[in-house]
Amino acid sequence: MGKIRTRALGFEEVEKEQKEDQKKRAAEKKVLKKKEKKQEAKETKVEKEPAVKKARQKPAVAKKPKGKKYQKAKAKVDSKKAYSVEAAIALLKKITYVTFDESVELHLNVLEAGLKGEVSLPHSTGKTVRVKIVDDQVLTNLEKNIINFDVLIAHPTFMPKIAKYARVLGPKGLMPNPKAGTVSPNPQEVAEKFTKGALRWKTEVKFPLIHQMVGKISANQKALVENVQAFLTSVGAKNIKNAVIKTTMSPGIKLHIEKA
Repeated sequence: MGKIRTRALGFEEVEKEQKEDQKKRAAEKKVLKKKEKKQEAKETKVEKEPAVKKARQKPAVAKKPKGKKYQKAKAKVDSKKAYSVEAAIALLKKITYVTFDESVELHLNVLEAGLKGEVSLPHSTGKTVRVKIVDDQVLTNLEKNIINFDVLIAHPTFMPKIAKYARVLGPKGLMPNPKAGTVSPNPQEVAEKFTKGALRWKTEVKFPLIHQMVGKISANQKALVENVQAFLTSVGAKNIKNAVIKTTMSPGIKLHIEKA
């Protein structure tokens, strides 16, 4: 039971004071309860927040350290230096440590996304480019969702027939396009050009980055240098912020780009 409070009955003024005092204490008690509830809610929130944040955090994944051979190769590359194309290719040949014939790759950071172009490299990249000219057999294969080509060439008269496959070919960069030179009244000539080493290059869809294979490390020094220089010229030195060359397994080597 609560505390018993006496009331003086019959004395109007005293009784009135007691009632007012009782109301005042009740109001103060009500305010105190509200403050206590707010404080409890605040403390509960503080206690729960770390748990929520902890649940959202992704577990840290430890990066697997590179092997000893990679570290040895990396030690021979000056990470603060920008090499000439000739020096970079020569260094790549010295630091290769795997038994298979690695690809030589260019990785460019350019001024803006959306850049694209075409270049015929003076020497083979060592990669077989599968070129097809649109005919009834190609259309039959596409109907079966068979895509066995890297470049597709079309005569203008075949464009209405191949338009239905644009949703499949477009995202893969395989849809014949006059701007890319893959729609021509002389498809055989265009096919020969791509077979000999013509490359279509473009940035990633959302990022100003270009990645391109320019040869195999087994190719001679001169051929690789000329392929790299031809590709850089096609992109344009003014468009290149920085460039790195590497093989499949090697560390990257910064390239010095001559600005006009």
